[in-house]
Amino acid sequence: GMSTRSVDDLVVALGGTGISKSEVSRICAGLDEAVGAFRTRRLDHARFPYVYLDATYLHVRTEAAMVVSKAVVVATGVTEHGRREILGLDVGDSEDEVFWRAFLIGLKKRGLGGVQLVISDQHAGLVAALTRVFQGSSHQRCRVHFIRNVLAHVPKAETEMVAAVFRTIFAQPDLASMAKQWDKVRDDLASRYPKTGPLMDGAPA
Repeated sequence: GMSTRSVDDLVVALGGTGISKSEVSRICAGLDEAVGAFRTRRLDHARFPYVYLDATYLHVRTEAAMVVSKAVVVATGVTEHGRREILGLDVGDSEDEVFWRAFLIGLKKRGLGGVQLVISDQHAGLVAALTRVFQGSSHQRCRVHFIRNVLAHVPKAETEMVAAVFRTIFAQPDLASMAKQWDKVRDDLASRYPKTGPLMDGAPA
């Protein structure tokens, strides 16, 4: 989806002297081949009991030369030894269940197995796809995404303070202390920002 001008600007920034359209086409063709091989490689070379799933929206140039917003989803695996690896990525029109399910099934067909815990946001389409594809795996809501949801109900000038308070929950030494701190932070925030109360009430489960 990059223009010839964008590639040319990149080459100049790297110290080159410009590039022709034919050279851009050759480079892009080589990149397409490398990306294709990466996206379809086997995943049974290691066990990935922990998988992070995330998505973002980017402007993508289509074959019809139109620039549209597309969902880009990424799966990151973590081995028992803590090594991270990008397992897969895909581009779709939106994050609906059908798209997520096809993406997850593709990972399994490439050899991904033994997933014990999936960490992601609470997007309805993603959660529904997980229950169908990764049956038996646990799902944990990503706390980074959750704190963003909380901060959406806080005045912008106070978001750093609220984020710091929220992080004290996860700085506790054990689960009992975390639960106690969660309740305290919940009550403190709800007294100032009422919409955060119901949001936090449903999160621990």
